[in-house]
Amino acid sequence: MSIKKQFIKTKPVCKVTFSVEAKEATTASVVGDFNNWNSAEGELSKLKNGTFKGVFELPKDTTYEFKYLIDGVYVNESEADYFIWNEFAGAENSVLEI
Repeated sequence: MSIKKQFIKTKPVCKVTFSVEAKEATTASVVGDFNNWNSAEGELSKLKNGTFKGVFELPKDTTYEFKYLIDGVYVNESEADYFIWNEFAGAENSVLEI
């Protein structure tokens, strides 16, 4: 799993690349505050090596809670900026600071 942040000098956004290795999985999405936890909006593409990857432009100077949804199972990002308890989910969520 990994997150890559690329800040755009001409816009107040950051291109964030989410990557998660899931060779056996058929679907993967990144869901969070930035897409209303909607898996269709956070769908990741599967590469030939079994990694799912997607690039999203997100407003900077913001903090987002998120998780991966891999074949219907929620998974945290091990390289998240930090983790925070979410009362609604009853679990910790990954946090991304941009």
